[in-house]
Amino acid sequence: MRDDQITRLQALSERLGEVVITEVDPHNWPGAEKIPTELTQQERGDRYWCKKNAAATMTLLLKVVNIAGVLNRQKPAPDAGHAVDELDGELAAAEREATAIIERMQKAGNVH
Repeated sequence: MRDDQITRLQALSERLGEVVITEVDPHNWPGAEKIPTELTQQERGDRYWCKKNAAATMTLLLKVVNIAGVLNRQKPAPDAGHAVDELDGELAAAEREATAIIERMQKAGNVH
């Protein structure tokens, strides 16, 4: 990919991050102020859809961040020092952990 495309992907990841923050906030889900037994069938369905959508957006964000990260690692670093390697390791560990959490949620069907 071209450098301008990588830069645009990184900008998209920041915007997607803001969307994820909004979508995973329980106060933004239908019936947010109600306890589960007070939710109507419509609210339960809409709430479930909001959670699934938030999980899908988070998956998309992870994929964009991963692609941008891979492309950035392919470019030679101007100061390929120890700090860069350390941050890459932390980023990779965080991505693996987030991916594992999403996979567990999707397998268990516990997207409430």
